[in-house]
Amino acid sequence: MSDPSLTQQLTELIAAKPVAPADLEHAALLTLDAIANALAGRASEPGAILLRWAETVAPTDAARRAFLLGALTHILETDDLHRTSVVHPGCVVVPAAWAVATREGIRGHAMLRAVLWGFEAATRVGMAVGPSHYRLWHNTATCGPYGSAMATAALLRLDLRSTVHALGNAGAQSAGLWQFLEAGTMTKHLHAGRAAEAGVLAADLARHGFTGPPTMLEGAKGWFAATCPDPDPGAVTRDPDGPWQLLLTSVKPWPSCRHTHPAIDAAQELRRRVVAGTVEQVEVETYPAALDVCDRPSPQSDYEAKFSLQHCVAAALNRETVDFAAFAEPARRELAALRKQVTARVAEPYASAYPKAWGSAVTVTVRGGERLTVWRTHAKGDPEAPLTPIELITKARMLMIHGGVSKPDRLIDAILALSDDEALPELP
Repeated sequence: MSDPSLTQQLTELIAAKPVAPADLEHAALLTLDAIANALAGRASEPGAILLRWAETVAPTDAARRAFLLGALTHILETDDLHRTSVVHPGCVVVPAAWAVATREGIRGHAMLRAVLWGFEAATRVGMAVGPSHYRLWHNTATCGPYGSAMATAALLRLDLRSTVHALGNAGAQSAGLWQFLEAGTMTKHLHAGRAAEAGVLAADLARHGFTGPPTMLEGAKGWFAATCPDPDPGAVTRDPDGPWQLLLTSVKPWPSCRHTHPAIDAAQELRRRVVAGTVEQVEVETYPAALDVCDRPSPQSDYEAKFSLQHCVAAALNRETVDFAAFAEPARRELAALRKQVTARVAEPYASAYPKAWGSAVTVTVRGGERLTVWRTHAKGDPEAPLTPIELITKARMLMIHGGVSKPDRLIDAILALSDDEALPELP
């Protein structure tokens, strides 16, 4: 008898993990964060395009609904991130689980358990792809389908064999390259939407007996062989008794690429210690992936500014709040001179600590030559420096208001009540 495939081992591991009430409560908070991001994403140019497209889609098609919610969730760059896998699980898993649970009439506990399962699958696969994968492939797009398939399989109560088929066919649909950054296009939102949709489709087909390759991850012509120069297959099943990966997922406090956040956090502290207008030079020390994705000295759009270490640090040094307005055209003009003073480079200990820790240091030289340095081992919102439930709810309220929700507190309460096994609320 052959050894069980990695996807079978992953399925068995996840199904065996106990779920405590506190796990469900945390899953409700991250579900709230994802849904708030989706509602806020409507108030954007790509969001308006997606909504116009959605008018042509049958409302009962859960896979298409998952696509729409997933794409909307990933627009404003304020959705969650799992550091070690470099996956944004919420924008893929929650839309898939929400769409399927709504279609199937499933209540809160089963919905949140599916979210836990989906986060676990996406991030465990993400931890196994190795660092070289991320240089060309967008991990949320490529690893996300495993999470949306696992969440859907949980909601549909698929058996082990059918779940393995669903994961195999989810992996067969994995795709998503970083080329969109070259032109600042809307493709990243497509990545999240397709990852959510792919898993729903794969699990729905498995429910009807549609088969998929059980060794999609480790097979000679499988996913690791095709896309991962330095995979770590053992990461798929490592530390099975550890906490749910959802509990290790970071929540973003600022609407920019997560790679910019430790530097933003450090720069905000420096702003309180430096007299305005006296900054002559700013140095950012970080890890290679941050420079690969966010070394952008002269951003030409809101979106490019969100992927610019130089702009984000300048905004944090100059503005009391790094909010949506900090990336708009007036702010980019206002910060142009300060942005030119910001340089970024790879340095230790941040390079070696990544991806387990996402840290940065910011050093400001002020008039007269004094140098002030602030460093962050972890970014605000990481498990080591978490947002409080009140901070997370405040963020969700802000996002919902941005998205035009007239009574956000009512919806916030209804989503958090999922941990009490209440029904899913209707989204506005």
